[in-house]
Amino acid sequence: MDEHNRNIHGVLFDLDGVLYVDSQPIPGAVEAVAKIKAGGWICRFVTNTSTSSLATLERKIRALGFPVERSEIISAPQAALRHLRTTGLSAHLLLEDDVKADFAGIPQASMEDAEALVLGDTPEVWTHDCLDRMFNAILRGAQLIAVHKNRFWQTGQGLRMDIGGLVAALEYCAGVRPWVMGKPSADFFAIALRDMGLPPERVAIVGDDIEADIGGGRAAGLYGILVRTGKFRPSQLETGSMQPDRIIDSIADLPDLLVDTLFP
Repeated sequence: MDEHNRNIHGVLFDLDGVLYVDSQPIPGAVEAVAKIKAGGWICRFVTNTSTSSLATLERKIRALGFPVERSEIISAPQAALRHLRTTGLSAHLLLEDDVKADFAGIPQASMEDAEALVLGDTPEVWTHDCLDRMFNAILRGAQLIAVHKNRFWQTGQGLRMDIGGLVAALEYCAGVRPWVMGKPSADFFAIALRDMGLPPERVAIVGDDIEADIGGGRAAGLYGILVRTGKFRPSQLETGSMQPDRIIDSIADLPDLLVDTLFP
């Protein structure tokens, strides 16, 4: 490890699969986060979760025992919200009602009339009729804003297909490139870094997704720490072109790594 990768002052934590799975904390995760925050590291909690508002995320994380404030959470829907505020586009929100509440003040329209489609994980989008309507809206000129493009995610019952496949289908059939708001988007990591007030070489991303977390983070200049929990599968290391800077068994091992190796 060279000096470029030392002196970590801030940590980005993925949520699902790193801190918890469903509503069960990873063993030692609560204590690890508390220890890291008490040690003075600047922490942000970054997620591609597209089914929960910021308020709901905060309630869930705090109910599990994690010492997290709403201002420390950076979600992919919030990145989409920033994009819509910047562009002023009218939008049709393909999102859960809880998430839609965060988009109050954004001009909204029907799918046929909207200037942008915001695609998240909601049962509505998993139908052929909805996909066809989105496809035709995009052909008419609507911008496709994907909250994220994850392949799958981990539940207590195993892996579950995520909306990345739907985004890829629309991208291929309509011949457009979507705006992807969450990880591994460089803009998403830039939002987090600005919020922390730190340069990328002083920040570590801790995740279970080698593409979205580690690949996106390392491309943005962050130090990538992969955990062997959540959606992690050893085969991803064998087949993927992106490799982490460090692999740890779980988030419980992070405090010692920060103190012993990546000291601030």
